[in-house]
Amino acid sequence: MNGRVRSLDLLHRSPTVSFKSQSYRVTRMLILVSTCFLLLNAPAHICTIGLKIYTLKQTILVNDPNEIGTNLNDNIKQYNETSSTLSNNIDFGNMTKETSDPIDTINHLKWMELFYIMTVITQHISYASYSINFFLYSFCGMKFRRELLRLDDLDGTNNNNNKTSLIQQRDLPFEDEEEGFYERDLPKHACAYCGIHDPAAVVMCNQTKKWFCNGRGNTSGSHIVNHLVRARCKEVTLHKDGPLGETQLECYNCGCRNAFLLGFIPAKADSVVVLLCRQPCASQSALKDMNWDPSQWQPLIQDRCFLTWLVKIPSEQEQLRARQITAQMINRLEELWKENPDATITDLDKPGIDEEPQQCSLRYEDAYQYQNIFGPLVKMEADDDRKIKESQTQENISVRWDMGLNKKRLAYFCLPKANEEMRLMPGDELRLRYVGDQMKSNWAGVGHVVKVPNNYGEEVGIELKISQGAPIEYSSNFVVEFVWKSTSFDRMQAALKTFAVDESSVSAYLYHRLLGHEVEDLVMKVTLPKRFSAPGLPELNHSQVYAVKTVLQRPLSLIQGPPGTGKTVTSATIVYHLVKQNQGQVLVCAPSNIAVDQLTEKIHKTGLKVVRLCAKSREALDSPVSFLALHNQVRNLESEPELKKLQQLKDETGELSSADEKRYRALKRKCESDLLRNADVICCTCVGSGDPRLSHGYQFRSILIDESTQATEPECMVPVVLGARQLILVGDHCQLGPVVMSKKAAKAGLSQSLFERLVVLGIRPIRLQVQYRMHPALSAFPSNIFYEGSLQNGVTSVERTIKALDFPWIQSDKPMFFHCSLGQEEISSSGTSYLNRTEASMVEKTATRLLKAGIKPEQIGIITPYEGQRAFIVQHMQYSGSLNEKLYQEIEVASVDAFQGREKDFIILSCVRANEHQGIGFLNDPRRLNVALTRAKYGIIIIGNPKVLSRQPLWNHLLTYYKEQHVLVEGPLNNLRESAIQFSKPKKLINPTNPGGRFMSNAMFSAKEAIIPGSVYDRTTTMNDKRQMTGTMFANNFNSNFRAHDPLSYIDTAGMNGASQQLSNGLNLPMPHQMMMSSMPIPYMNGSSSFNTMMNGRSMNNQTTNVKTGKGSAIKMKSSLKPPRFSKSANGTTQSQVC
Repeated sequence: MNGRVRSLDLLHRSPTVSFKSQSYRVTRMLILVSTCFLLLNAPAHICTIGLKIYTLKQTILVNDPNEIGTNLNDNIKQYNETSSTLSNNIDFGNMTKETSDPIDTINHLKWMELFYIMTVITQHISYASYSINFFLYSFCGMKFRRELLRLDDLDGTNNNNNKTSLIQQRDLPFEDEEEGFYERDLPKHACAYCGIHDPAAVVMCNQTKKWFCNGRGNTSGSHIVNHLVRARCKEVTLHKDGPLGETQLECYNCGCRNAFLLGFIPAKADSVVVLLCRQPCASQSALKDMNWDPSQWQPLIQDRCFLTWLVKIPSEQEQLRARQITAQMINRLEELWKENPDATITDLDKPGIDEEPQQCSLRYEDAYQYQNIFGPLVKMEADDDRKIKESQTQENISVRWDMGLNKKRLAYFCLPKANEEMRLMPGDELRLRYVGDQMKSNWAGVGHVVKVPNNYGEEVGIELKISQGAPIEYSSNFVVEFVWKSTSFDRMQAALKTFAVDESSVSAYLYHRLLGHEVEDLVMKVTLPKRFSAPGLPELNHSQVYAVKTVLQRPLSLIQGPPGTGKTVTSATIVYHLVKQNQGQVLVCAPSNIAVDQLTEKIHKTGLKVVRLCAKSREALDSPVSFLALHNQVRNLESEPELKKLQQLKDETGELSSADEKRYRALKRKCESDLLRNADVICCTCVGSGDPRLSHGYQFRSILIDESTQATEPECMVPVVLGARQLILVGDHCQLGPVVMSKKAAKAGLSQSLFERLVVLGIRPIRLQVQYRMHPALSAFPSNIFYEGSLQNGVTSVERTIKALDFPWIQSDKPMFFHCSLGQEEISSSGTSYLNRTEASMVEKTATRLLKAGIKPEQIGIITPYEGQRAFIVQHMQYSGSLNEKLYQEIEVASVDAFQGREKDFIILSCVRANEHQGIGFLNDPRRLNVALTRAKYGIIIIGNPKVLSRQPLWNHLLTYYKEQHVLVEGPLNNLRESAIQFSKPKKLINPTNPGGRFMSNAMFSAKEAIIPGSVYDRTTTMNDKRQMTGTMFANNFNSNFRAHDPLSYIDTAGMNGASQQLSNGLNLPMPHQMMMSSMPIPYMNGSSSFNTMMNGRSMNNQTTNVKTGKGSAIKMKSSLKPPRFSKSANGTTQSQVC
């Protein structure tokens, strides 16, 4: 088609009526007539009986009544039974009237003959109607009924081979042979989901060669769009018998065939439309010189369906007759096609297909059950991660070669912009292969990523491990492959095994606590410092002091750090005091390298000896704490001159002889071991704690895991099994949780963090309560909705106000507003994300206004939940911004996930979603809303469609709040005014008194199902004792002793100052009230249940909890035969001695 579409009036021509359509109408008429005859049966039958009675009554005048009495009585009885339901009965008074006049008798006999003839006719009509109905329904039941379910072919196509039945797609009780016959009878272009095969309504996926219709069926999007998104395909072709013929959709200007990028512009002069891609063709100003108006560009796919003038949407009747398929069935079928492209929907019912893994529990009988449940989930996640990495191979790559300062070869190349699924991190391994025709076509080299693409540069840089043989004379015909490594998952599996088989891996107390067993609280005897603030760090507030004091005395602690409350400072202070208590080395972990680096920097300021242990793949990367990294400390050692010489020789030559290399490695291992053993604190990622350098002879009594709510449970167990006797988990379950790629594993419970599970089990987190980040007006909503109003402001409005800022805040004392946008969303180029061009334009204007007001680019952050919108905003600001491009390049544009744990002075939030059928996607997750709203220090501007967002209860509450504060606005920035827009009716809230409480139904992915006793999702382990969560006692919502998580009984320091503000009805909960209160917790502070010391084979008598070590030395465990520090009380319960 070359991007041009024929005249629009041709696209709406009426289809010719086929022979099959005529047969359809005739059949319907016959059945209608038959039905009319059937309706005549009852009155005809009653008339027949009535006429017989009347005739017999008249014979009384000329015959002996005794001879006909019996027949008369019988007929009268039958008549009465038949006509009892009729409103107009025959008048028997006139019929039984006697007459003695012979002339009258003769007249009655004449009428009798006439009525007799009518009786006979009525009887025949009745018999005929029965016969006709029997024939028609018998005939239509097998033949015409199938004919009714056929779909009319368009354009006069009456080929009998294409006239197929879709009856096998419905749940009708046909024999298997008949179903197979009709399945084979479907044409090749029938929709692979539902079977619709109208040529005007189906589209072929060019990659899979399968056909799909443009109907929605039971899904929110059309079948073709659903397939393109799930199969990650982008190119389509129309059917040859359709209105436009066999046409492959492509851009008229550049030839781009990505259906998600394509749109059309109607030409001004003639009645044609032109297909152009969104970026860059439709945005080029050169188009204005042609006969097209770029502002009229519209996408071909709207609301997840192709436009109807391009691909017809099947009628509602056609879709009802087609095979009914759900979104879940589509997902399963797409997964099956990855392994077997020839599979059909009938294969979903075969045994072994789509087996679900075992669900996670709240409690586990022992560590073996724990391993048996989490082990398969980790493997499932590993398999999905490997498939994703291997599917991201990029071909036809051009390479630019360079040499690094360390004499290692560097390769730079650009990856396709359209591939939004690719996620590169520094340190990732890539394989570069040359596939040209030259002699070096078999060359392949592996390197680590040292440069990743940013918003304004797509170049990737890798440092090759081995430079020898690299085809540096060539710059094209290269292939980039992602190297998948199983190291992380292997370490998780090893940790699960260690937890099960090694009794010295954790203390007995932590073992039973982590498994969810009932254990009485243990208080350790420690000498508390007189001053809790650490040197080099800010002074602690009252809630931070209380947190430090409490943690130092407990073997298991949870610290909840809401945004801006200083949890990193608190964590560093705790680590400082743990070291000063002479409790040996402290292991500090976090799931991400950024979080580890931030905490390492804070701990170093206290004056402790800190070693940052990095993965070998990240040693070449720079970071704020590079000088504390183990490999750099080894390099800078002055006490090992031989090692330094060998290192210098290796840097100069690139490699060493085998003997020198062996000596170099031995010296390096010795120096690394010495540095690790002499350190006060070792910092690494959770997975990094499984490094072999820490696996030999190291036992860490105290372990702190920061951002633990962002780690999966097996990931947390990697550091825990290194001898933990005291475990501190820091995080916030009201913010984003772990990222799990496998949907099955996430559904089974892998997406729930250890922190969340312990909260559900009743362990109360210590909440930090003073926030130092946000303007008080910005913190009010998150505090009230997500944290029960407990957050106090450590900064004033004066401290968070920039004087003389020329920005149109609608309320001068409230630096925030919601800017209403009515633009429509579009699918991004990847097909898996969304963008909104109207909102992107508003974001650019808002950022420009801030820049003109004197705000620096690095002070501005633009947040959007969708990668497609992020990429479009970056391009739009570059193309359409009125200021210097470099200013826009310095503005950070990122997702909500990328901004977690960070802050900016001003935040612009683009919500993107605006549709009729699709919902709001990611925005449904209240944790994302919490993170997005709490990144700004001085001001926040939210841009979105209030009509769509208000359907969701929490967003409706936010919009209502902004409207009450008079900061819901519309219009251009230079003329903002309050908006009077009407909100949509939201869904019903679970807990109307606290809309934010509903978030736990989504935020804690598996917790909701896990604690519904007796439901199909009940994940509680079946137990034979009182721990089984059933009975009315455990469903008492108002008994605080049995609440799974009661925020009103948090360890709350505000109570000491009389500053606690709580709702009078006691319903201000951070979890769904009716849901989360229905399970029995494990009492943490006042537990009364006894603990079986021999439970699950791991007795409290097997281990000691007090390990004495010298400072700077590795922990050495006491013999398991030594007496424990636990004793039995008089009532038989196990009590902890103060140790």
